[in-house]
Amino acid sequence: MSVTSIVDDSQRKAARVVGLAYLLALPPALFSGIYVASQIAGHVSPAEAAQWIASHQRLFRIGIASDLIAFTIDIALVTALYVVLKPVNRSLALFAAFCRVIETALFFVVTLRYFDMLGLLSGAEYLRGFEAGHLQALARLALSAHNSGYNVGLVLAGLGSTVFCYLWFKSGYIPKMLAGFGVFASAVLGAFTFAYVIVPEYAKIVTVSFYGGPIFLFELTMGFWLLFKGLPPE
Repeated sequence: MSVTSIVDDSQRKAARVVGLAYLLALPPALFSGIYVASQIAGHVSPAEAAQWIASHQRLFRIGIASDLIAFTIDIALVTALYVVLKPVNRSLALFAAFCRVIETALFFVVTLRYFDMLGLLSGAEYLRGFEAGHLQALARLALSAHNSGYNVGLVLAGLGSTVFCYLWFKSGYIPKMLAGFGVFASAVLGAFTFAYVIVPEYAKIVTVSFYGGPIFLFELTMGFWLLFKGLPPE
């Protein structure tokens, strides 16, 4: 491998943080994004989805907490990625970091829609003037708003990750095959979620396992590589 610049101690420490952040963020993200989300998606009608949330509020709240943990870890991840890769190309590293920071901020904001759903289905005194069907429809609308905002965040995630992986490829800090796979996986994530904005019907044809599987495999591999292998020696 040809390393484009001298690797200093701050980069080595940041690379370990990147690896640890990848591995720590995956479990809560998978629990909320795959398990909890699939439970809700399994109920087609607003009434069924609302009934599931109302009867599994604790699990739903654990899913929200898991999201918040994963998003917080992402802040450390993006910061560490910038520290490692800014010597390769400072402008591109800054662009990628901004994409990922905006993505993370958007994820925090759309998570508030989950609290709106809980409020609408709480059965509070001030809601007794509304019919149950109306509340369930509003809760479903809040869920749709969350999902749409989340997809926009994934577009930014794919874009930022593609640029970061290009810098990994250019740097020679990791095997070029791994970096190249990261470029591919990130581009697939960004492209398919962007396609959903234009043609939402794709969601019924292309599942999350198709466009999310490659980036999951890349981040898992990168996590172990950077945590235990680290950057190349001087």
